[in-house]
Amino acid sequence: QVHIVESGGGLVQPGGSLRLSCAASGIIFSNYAMSWYRQAPEKERELVARITIGGSTTIYADSVKGRFTISRDNVKNTVYLQMNSLKPEDTAGYYCNGRDIFPPYRDYWGQGTQVTVSS
Repeated sequence: QVHIVESGGGLVQPGGSLRLSCAASGIIFSNYAMSWYRQAPEKERELVARITIGGSTTIYADSVKGRFTISRDNVKNTVYLQMNSLKPEDTAGYYCNGRDIFPPYRDYWGQGTQVTVSS
């Protein structure tokens, strides 16, 4: 059985930092490209960051470049999102996604963790 579980969300003041974690089980984690998405109320879900299977390549949304860092630990089967210099517009539910790079390209989502940036 596959489990994708996010943690680390919470309330933080503008300019603060949070580190999100996403622990995966039931999959061959090193075969999965991992991503963080976010969705704010009344907005579409958007890609925040993605990391390749070996961690050598990362991509970021323009809105978070220079502030957020995605990383992974293929021994711990965990992907992280370090978020610095947080802004109120970063407030959203953050969701972890794993996508198998091999057929049939299975795709799994976590339940999400809420990040609220407010003074």
